[in-house]
Amino acid sequence: MGRIDTGTAPGDEKAMIAAAEQALEDIASIREAVSEVIFGQESVVERTLLAVLSGGHALLVGVPGLAKTKLVSTLGTVLGLSANRIQFTPDLMPSDILGSEVMDQNEAGRRSFRFVPGPVFTQLLMADEINRASPRTQSALLQAMQEYHVTVAGARHDLPRPFHVLATQNPLEQEGTYPLPEAQLDRFLMQVDVPYPEMAAERRILMETTGVNEAEPRAAIDAVRLASIQSLIRQMPVPETVVDAILELVRSARPGHGNKTTDAHVAWGPGPRAGQAMMLCARARALYDGRLAPSVDDVRALAEPVLQHRMALTFAARAEGVGIRDVIAGLAAPQAG
Repeated sequence: MGRIDTGTAPGDEKAMIAAAEQALEDIASIREAVSEVIFGQESVVERTLLAVLSGGHALLVGVPGLAKTKLVSTLGTVLGLSANRIQFTPDLMPSDILGSEVMDQNEAGRRSFRFVPGPVFTQLLMADEINRASPRTQSALLQAMQEYHVTVAGARHDLPRPFHVLATQNPLEQEGTYPLPEAQLDRFLMQVDVPYPEMAAERRILMETTGVNEAEPRAAIDAVRLASIQSLIRQMPVPETVVDAILELVRSARPGHGNKTTDAHVAWGPGPRAGQAMMLCARARALYDGRLAPSVDDVRALAEPVLQHRMALTFAARAEGVGIRDVIAGLAAPQAG
């Protein structure tokens, strides 16, 4: 690890480097603990962990049977977080997620209301097949994901910290689903696409998950330590070249900002929250790889998961068979000259 100019006093810089080195050890322990249960899917594991280390939420998109649920439950154990799972269905109500008030009556006959917390009151919430719930129920998560509290009957109830939502979605079966609105999608730091596993990983899955003994996840850190790593990531320096690369990428993805490809294919592009997500995730990726500051390569690597759910193609682009990932790849590619 080379010396990084953090722009701080030498004593502060030494303290930050020491904290970063400890964080590197913890992240290595997290990766090892996850790999004992989740085979292959290194990119999926990395991106999901980056979202959590950045303090945000992630949307996992993939067909059934790709261990999305297992990954989330494994992360809950490995990171030492309390975890709940909600299976979203069309008849799920907001109170089923947030909680509700019930009436109590004491021995003297006096009645009072008592708040019974719902499953959202946890540190890691798995929202399974989130697009199967009605828009009213989906929007019940908006305040929780953005403001980290819920309001029931006019009373505010703070959520545990740290608080993360890892939602899953099946991209193939759309019958009986309610596509997430743009405002809800924007709350997710990243969209993580979950592909089929490689053959070697799938062979290991077959051999190690169909016997008598199956690997169980183990804790690598706790919630307090995770919060300190999240705080460290926010303190990491970001070079001006990286800031410029983020701004250039996000702004070039918006129609009307001078990019001919975007103007031709994109109906609407990412807002400032995309740049904020990129700043956090680039820092987290640098630390994940053992570096103290992000690079332009981090921005390029994160372009697809950070931007793809914050953009929409025009009808003409879809008719031509243009994909949103193709557009993003072109925007993120190094410019010649």
